[in-house]
Amino acid sequence: MTIKEMRNIKETRGYSYAKLSEYTGIPAITIQKIFTGRTKNPRRATLDALERVLGGDEGFFIGKALSYERSGLTSDEDRDNRYLLKEDSAYYMEKQDGEYTLDDYYALPEERRVELIDGVFYDMSTPRFVHQDIVQIVTNSIYSHIKKNKGRCKVIGSPSDVQLDCDNKTMLQPDVYVICDRDKIKGFGIYGSPDFVLEVLSPSTRKKDMTIKLNKYWSAGVREYWIIDPKKRSLITYDFTEEDVIPVIRPLTGMAPVAIFDGKLEIDLDEINEAIDEFGDLPS
Repeated sequence: MTIKEMRNIKETRGYSYAKLSEYTGIPAITIQKIFTGRTKNPRRATLDALERVLGGDEGFFIGKALSYERSGLTSDEDRDNRYLLKEDSAYYMEKQDGEYTLDDYYALPEERRVELIDGVFYDMSTPRFVHQDIVQIVTNSIYSHIKKNKGRCKVIGSPSDVQLDCDNKTMLQPDVYVICDRDKIKGFGIYGSPDFVLEVLSPSTRKKDMTIKLNKYWSAGVREYWIIDPKKRSLITYDFTEEDVIPVIRPLTGMAPVAIFDGKLEIDLDEINEAIDEFGDLPS
């Protein structure tokens, strides 16, 4: 069923977005964005839930909505923050940390950006402009080097899914990554570990990037991990190919070599520092 057909059925039956939300368990704002075209590529699980209601027995889903309402979970905020869409019954159910899987990840509302690590969801706030400018500087530098040397590696900036452990409990979105084994490139993103990963710290991701993701990247086989800290104006690098992995910390000045390219590529840290000077203190 197409979105246009769904919209026609909605109008014929006189459903409001709020009513469709009751029947499906999908937040009303998510449905509105899909039907008005603001969401260009809705998740398959979200469309399936809408189609089951609009193309099926209305009475069955009214019963589900009443059951949901009796549970006391009626607000969009509750649904977004505490519950996940269960694809086989079209309503939200609670799970414990460590129990979430890729099915739950793909069933989340379009506008909710998260990472899944060992069955636990970590919310990702919208990054500030300076964060994205740093990502762009590094991505452009790596891309230019690969293209100039006719390399086969690919560099990708966020958001892009990386199924790091090749299981159903972890899906990451690194700020920048380089993948040289093209067999790991799939339609959804990357299946396996990248060769190089860069994360730009923010207040909400600092602990996760410096501890949880550090250990995940190391154990998964990432060869090199960079962390840029705009607040402390520093770069931390890890070369996981070394026998003794010792972090190297340096200020954002001069040129920093990228180990996976044998030091032939160097990132201009002064340019990153200038970006922080210009955009780091902009008002929200």
